[in-house]
Amino acid sequence: MQPLSSSTVSIQRDTRAWQFLTWASFAIAVFLCATGLSWLPGQALDRAFMVMGYVFCLSTAFMLAKFIRDGEQAAAGLSAGRDVPMWRLVVWGSFFTAMALTGWGLVRMEINDAYKAFLGVSWLFLISSAFTLAKTLRDRHEADMAEARLQGRRLARAEAAASGSSAAD
Repeated sequence: MQPLSSSTVSIQRDTRAWQFLTWASFAIAVFLCATGLSWLPGQALDRAFMVMGYVFCLSTAFMLAKFIRDGEQAAAGLSAGRDVPMWRLVVWGSFFTAMALTGWGLVRMEINDAYKAFLGVSWLFLISSAFTLAKTLRDRHEADMAEARLQGRRLARAEAAASGSSAAD
């Protein structure tokens, strides 16, 4: 039987400070967007359009982040396969459609330019923080999975060593 190496494995994890900053940034962005949209002057239809646009942008940002990460893992051989080309079109098309329609709605609304700027900046902050949050959550998941695999290997080694020593008895 071959001796097992006693090399140390290091699993990279985000710090608690980074995780807090990521969640805090996302919460602040959601708060700013919600505040801006709830006080949005004008017609109810404009407000409804903008809320739907922000939600659509947010959901497609998370979808795009997952799609890109899955593609990177597939290219590195870490997952079973790649997505079909049509799915690529759906993901990217949805994201750009959401961003374009929301931007168009924001530009065409008849409100004060300062208010438009506030809504625009908070919207872009929301999208940026959504990508960062998606990456942070995915990194944590991958670190948890790596740690579980490592613990499984250690347990298997311990069981093999125990069964090897009991067989020698």
